[in-house]
Amino acid sequence: KHTDRQTAIELNYAGKVQERLQKRHQARLEDAERRKEAKESSSVAEEKVEYFSSTFYGERACIEQLLSECSGTDRAEATRRLEEATNKVQQLQKFLNDSLLFLTQYNVREAQAALQQLQNSLSETREACLPQKTFAFRTRTKAAEKSQKTELGSSNTPEAESGNNKVDNDNASAPPAPEQCGIFNLSNEFVSKTSEEISKQHVLLTHLTHCKVRLFGSPSTLHLKHIEDCEILCGPVASSVLIDHCTNSTLAFLCQQLRAIIENCSGVGFAPFTWSHPRLEEDFSLSGLDRERNNWDQVDDFNWLDTEAPSPNWTVIPEGERKNNWDP
Repeated sequence: KHTDRQTAIELNYAGKVQERLQKRHQARLEDAERRKEAKESSSVAEEKVEYFSSTFYGERACIEQLLSECSGTDRAEATRRLEEATNKVQQLQKFLNDSLLFLTQYNVREAQAALQQLQNSLSETREACLPQKTFAFRTRTKAAEKSQKTELGSSNTPEAESGNNKVDNDNASAPPAPEQCGIFNLSNEFVSKTSEEISKQHVLLTHLTHCKVRLFGSPSTLHLKHIEDCEILCGPVASSVLIDHCTNSTLAFLCQQLRAIIENCSGVGFAPFTWSHPRLEEDFSLSGLDRERNNWDQVDDFNWLDTEAPSPNWTVIPEGERKNNWDP
């Protein structure tokens, strides 16, 4: 019996040793598999980063080349190239946003710095190639309008606010530059402009305080600068709307592209466009905008990288707080 008991103990011990060896072997296999998967995952991530860097910086070089080619071209061609460069910068920003999951913080910072440089170059090139002239609308009597037409002959060039009314007709064969009109330096005024006055023109509104503005028609571009406590309504804008230094104001417009630096804003709310007037459908046709495409709530805050929380710089206006009555 003693021998049988000893044999049983030895067998039980041998079984436990074998079990421990099998577990150790299994653990080694699993660890090797994990290391293999980690290596493969790391390799895939490196390949993704390499593809991102190659594509991103290659596209940046193309945009820089496009901007450099704007110099020396006529205004129409410069406008076309600048619009193309603007769209490419937007696509590059979207490419960065879509790649955040596998990029390191260093990669992201470098890419954002490159995008900021492109934005600065874009602005500088636009200022150099498309210098903006500032014009003012003024309410004129028929006698004043007749007097102005007599002074300027057959020219329909708007009067510049600076007082320089020189009309240069020396190069009559040159193609006309896109017209620009503007409203500026007004306070506590209600201003309304017709489609005939603003359609297909570059419209500038600047240094307005406590004003209400109604722009009927379809301008080519709309630039709002230094606007305070105003309500501005505009029909469909064929290309872009640029907003700079606007506070405590309500803006309603349709456009192909909104250019505002959201990351430098605060308290900005967005809602669907609700203003209407009898010729709105005609203005839509003139603008070329697609009514089926409405991205009013697709706002990019380029410096807000947290995908789990919304940006603190803008919000969607609740339905109960949206304005639908725009009567002056």
